[in-house]
Amino acid sequence: MTTSTANRNPRTGPLLDRIFGGFAMGAALLTLFLLIAILGSLVWGAWPAIHKYGLGFLTSTTWDPVKEDFGGLVMIYGTLMTSFIALLIAVPVSFGIALFLTELSPSWLKRPLGTAIELLAAVPSIVYGMWGLLVFGPILATYVQKPLQALFHGVPFLGAFFGGPPVGIGILSAGIILAIMIIPFIAAVMRDVFEVTPPLLKESAYGLGATTWEVVSTVVLPYTKAGVVGGIMLGLGRALGETMAVTFVIGNMNQLNSLSLFQAANSITSALANEFAEAGEGLHQASLIYLGLVLFFITFVVLTLSKLLLSQLRKGEGSKS
Repeated sequence: MTTSTANRNPRTGPLLDRIFGGFAMGAALLTLFLLIAILGSLVWGAWPAIHKYGLGFLTSTTWDPVKEDFGGLVMIYGTLMTSFIALLIAVPVSFGIALFLTELSPSWLKRPLGTAIELLAAVPSIVYGMWGLLVFGPILATYVQKPLQALFHGVPFLGAFFGGPPVGIGILSAGIILAIMIIPFIAAVMRDVFEVTPPLLKESAYGLGATTWEVVSTVVLPYTKAGVVGGIMLGLGRALGETMAVTFVIGNMNQLNSLSLFQAANSITSALANEFAEAGEGLHQASLIYLGLVLFFITFVVLTLSKLLLSQLRKGEGSKS
């Protein structure tokens, strides 16, 4: 019986192992090559703008295609602020959703509620943009911006955050729409990583008298922190790269007049979507590609910071043990 089993399942041998290893290495090297090729093409296309403006492009607020004078600070500020607002809203909401689905929800509600949240990720971004412009924007202007302007009218510094015409489009509106878009991604990842926590660990903590919050904060989160950070980075990547929804609700204005959260602004992705098709060859097109290169660099920095954060967390574990 042993001989027949061995005949039916022969060993593949070292040759097939080497072939498999070669294909795996080739896939990894292909990914690295594509990344370098994308970076090289961005640098090549943006070189006229890099040569003329240098790093001053990152601090200039001027964007004048007629005079061919370009600066990317307005778009960079809009991209970072909308993504920051989106994370500020989406992370605690996603954490609450994942916590409820894994620890507090009755069994009959887990599946339909989880499916409904995941379906939000399937909604096209342009639908979010249209809804934000036609429905959410007027509600935000009428019931949020106007009362806040009346409340903080004449208050130094704080009043500047709520200035501007109450039209419902701007940085805050774009940030909230992005938050709604990335909540399903972050919540789904958090729920999945929370569920892989060994039940024995959680039951032991409950047996010692721990509350639900204590179990989550002292058992679940330390065990799943890599997955949680990965889910947050996934949502941040979606927020940084979102185009159509932001284009509808951010206002697409290349000026930085104040620090108001309700002022119309612009982002890197919306600027590329609005202008790249009409930009002629030369400095205008090179400046837009320069913006794409800046977005590439921002994404790279975010990924690097997340890796450093995870490495510091692992070092902290080692020191405790």
